[in-house]
Amino acid sequence: MRDINSLNKVTLIGRLGVKPELRYLPQTERPVAKFTLATNERYFNPSTNESDVRTEWHRIVTWGKLAEFCEKYLSPGKQIYLEGKLRTRSWQDREGNKRYTTEIEAQNITLLGKRDEQIEDQAYEEPQPPSDLSEDKAEAPEKEKEEEDEVPF
Repeated sequence: MRDINSLNKVTLIGRLGVKPELRYLPQTERPVAKFTLATNERYFNPSTNESDVRTEWHRIVTWGKLAEFCEKYLSPGKQIYLEGKLRTRSWQDREGNKRYTTEIEAQNITLLGKRDEQIEDQAYEEPQPPSDLSEDKAEAPEKEKEEEDEVPF
């Protein structure tokens, strides 16, 4: 449940740096894709009296069907609109030091750009499980629905 006085929301429009790398988690076979997204910001440099462009690179992570969508339809240079949230995770490196990284966990991606650049004009939004269920419990009802469909009545 979200605290009423807080919000973790990211909205970006940018271009892909690399083709998304799709992997499947070993135990659950859940798809995860990672890629980078560049955003440009134009600013005025008073020392040269010219405007310059500053590029910021963002690490993006997608899960499930959205990860498969990214692997299939996104390519380097493709412009996208992305909505998601910030996630910070930690791990231990080979020397035993604790390391941290902050990534954007994408929840919705829309393809932008010219129509002739796009394979299809598609948007995909990751279905949201109920907030009172964990991710593992949220997937269980879908499996039950599939079993119910197989019962002949």
